[in-house]
Amino acid sequence: MSTEHQGATAPESPVWERLLEQLRWYEDRCTHHRRWFQTLKVMQLVIAAAIPVIAALGASAAVGGALGAIIVVLEGMQQLFQFQQNWISYRTTAEALKHEQFLYLAEAGPYTAAPRPLALLAERIEGLMAQEHASWAQAQQVEPAGAGS
Repeated sequence: MSTEHQGATAPESPVWERLLEQLRWYEDRCTHHRRWFQTLKVMQLVIAAAIPVIAALGASAAVGGALGAIIVVLEGMQQLFQFQQNWISYRTTAEALKHEQFLYLAEAGPYTAAPRPLALLAERIEGLMAQEHASWAQAQQVEPAGAGS
């Protein structure tokens, strides 16, 4: 293994530290968004299933209406904060970073014959993150159909 590769995994390598830092961040954010998305969806399902039950038990229309309103608020939160989309995007980026990490450590793929594999790793991980940031920024600019009319 080349000297550059051996030193690259040591804590003193800023490129390696950046990779590990970003991988941790994307993993944490992915988990955060997945939990929020799944929690909101389970709440919606439970509340929606409860509506016909409470109606059959003779509850007032106000109770059913209130439960329906809660479902709308929960779905509105999902649409506003984009938990599912962020979960998928962050998971995709985290997996791509892991892929680069593995290829680099194995001296495989683009790193096989690279004259400066550490510099190549830096370029590739920054490219992955820039791509994810651009996708996020674009998603923030997309206005829902009919909004603002």
